[in-house]
Amino acid sequence: MISRRLWIGLASAAALTLGLGAAAPALANESITLGLASPGPLADPVYQAAKEAKEQGLDVKVVEFTDWVAPNAAVANGDIDVNYYQHIPFLDNANKAKGTNLISIGIGTSAKLGLYSKKWKSFAEIPDGATAAIANDPVNGGRGLVLLERAGLIKLKPDLDYKATVLDIVENPKHLKIIEVAAQQLPRTLEDVDVAEGYAHLLKAYGADPHSALLFDSIQDRYALQFVVKPDSPKLDAVKKFVHIYQTSPKVKEILAEKFGDLIVTAW
Repeated sequence: MISRRLWIGLASAAALTLGLGAAAPALANESITLGLASPGPLADPVYQAAKEAKEQGLDVKVVEFTDWVAPNAAVANGDIDVNYYQHIPFLDNANKAKGTNLISIGIGTSAKLGLYSKKWKSFAEIPDGATAAIANDPVNGGRGLVLLERAGLIKLKPDLDYKATVLDIVENPKHLKIIEVAAQQLPRTLEDVDVAEGYAHLLKAYGADPHSALLFDSIQDRYALQFVVKPDSPKLDAVKKFVHIYQTSPKVKEILAEKFGDLIVTAW
């Protein structure tokens, strides 16, 4: 399930400062393992920060996962020190489902979510009985349903927000057939479905135009990606150091702006 992409150098001795209002302990020969579940363009800034961390004496091994469950299990089991791929509502749901107590140790980027179609140029064109694809995890699937409601394609029970499920659809005038697939696979469905929920970095990774959505949601801080750890991890100081490097690197911001423009922005 885990594929290794890169070893980021060898650590060099250094005594470093966290830059977060408190002095950092010496990180000589320190190393961390970071898990990603977002391959492609969104991973590039992480690898850039890992390169810069090496220059400051912190060795970062990046491991890529193929699903959105294993990275949290790997942190909980101590197989990796931190992961970076999820927002707080997803984390809260995962902790509840698995009985874990993982926490955020730092914030990353926020992204717009969209509804995309390769078949239609407007929601009015979508025919009766059309197929819509949304994410199959509880939180992101709910976000997709909220967007379908905003598009006027369905109506949900009130006040559920991202907690809505397909069972909460109370009106479906076009008789949409809603399918739920792994979020990473949503771009692949665009060849077959009439409309699909989409994430900019995943569309970019599949060579699709992330700016072509029929409807975008707004940037929301609650959906910002988080660096997630065990609260009792022995590597907390080292992870904080890496987060600081990621957040303060001009090159990281440059990569994000170049690849995504205003679709993905820094949230710190």
